[in-house]
Amino acid sequence: MIEKCGQKQCLLVNHNQQLIVYQQLAKKLGLTKQDLDIVSKSTKFINSHDPSKPVDVAIIDEAHLLWTQGKQSYREENQLQDILDRAKVVIVVFDKNQILSREQFMKNKDYTNLLEKVKLKKNSFYLGEQLRINAEEYTVNWIRELIDNQKINPIRKNSKYDLEIFNDVEEMYERLKAESKNEEAGISRLLATFDWEYINGKKPENKEFWKVKIGGFELPWNLQLKKSRKDRDKSWAEQEQTINEVGSTFTIQEFDLNYAGVIIGPSVSYRDGEIIFDPTKSKNKKATQKRTLKDGAKEEVSDLLLKNELNVLLTRGVNGLYIYAVDNT
Repeated sequence: MIEKCGQKQCLLVNHNQQLIVYQQLAKKLGLTKQDLDIVSKSTKFINSHDPSKPVDVAIIDEAHLLWTQGKQSYREENQLQDILDRAKVVIVVFDKNQILSREQFMKNKDYTNLLEKVKLKKNSFYLGEQLRINAEEYTVNWIRELIDNQKINPIRKNSKYDLEIFNDVEEMYERLKAESKNEEAGISRLLATFDWEYINGKKPENKEFWKVKIGGFELPWNLQLKKSRKDRDKSWAEQEQTINEVGSTFTIQEFDLNYAGVIIGPSVSYRDGEIIFDPTKSKNKKATQKRTLKDGAKEEVSDLLLKNELNVLLTRGVNGLYIYAVDNT
């Protein structure tokens, strides 16, 4: 926690890689170790602050990643409400189209009720521009049509933005590696839908790494290759060796890339002119397992969460997007 002008303020984010970035910025600003509590994950903040002594300001980045049910050391039911109880002013950045896990799921009526309460106080601001993608409107619309309406339209050439579909994943990767050498324009990385097995903190049997494998092409999933000492305090995307890994939503959400190469795995198919999602082919249990509601009922939310996964992956590239789809129909 940091005190400035008599105020206590904090920044909260439920994303490990983004937390690293904010901690780096805090250190560059000359904050001490005690001050570094200004940046933390939500559960730590909730468990270390009492509602009777609220902080002055809490800023929640990527608030759609907050949990709406108990998990691990968090035993309550709604992290957003608990933060509201512990801060006099709460500033929330929220995009319901980036909810990726059943633990973050919020029913539409709950989201609408929350939004209406904020609007009544005239504290709601709609951010309608996608500033990340440096492209003409028709290219942005092509990407949004694919994600939002599951439709694939013809691609129009764009002098500002490099959008390309590849038939060969190896060719896409080689092109991406060539782009990655120009780091002055930003970082370029390979990403994929979570359709290949990966268990964090556990080694696969008889193999060195969990891998994304397509025919003869294979690369390790993220967070497995050894990083150099100079990169030890950097986020996944910033580390030099990660051009030789495949990133997922868990490591790339919230980050901008120069070029994003996206492997769309077997959980996403194209049938009868429309994109469909098949949760049986996804390895992301956080997205495919049913959500247990307060009354004990189970709700199927996998199609929504897999759609949001695609949304996150396809909107990372500032200057270019390369796409390879496993489904060849």
